[in-house]
Amino acid sequence: MTRTIVALCLVFAFAGCVRVKPYQRETLSKRELQASPWPAVERHDVHTHRVREGSNGAVGNAGGGCGCN
Repeated sequence: MTRTIVALCLVFAFAGCVRVKPYQRETLSKRELQASPWPAVERHDVHTHRVREGSNGAVGNAGGGCGCN
């Protein structure tokens, strides 16, 4: 019984392990394939980064590149 449980745990643990060829890595790293657990937090972080870098027009916010949003 214990061996069966251990074997099942190993099967489930290694079920997601796959060798990826170098030319497949570009496809797997696309933004659509990366699940974000908190998309709203990620959008806020991207917005804050853009405002601080001055790469975005700081739409509707004070400052643009100084980080004072």
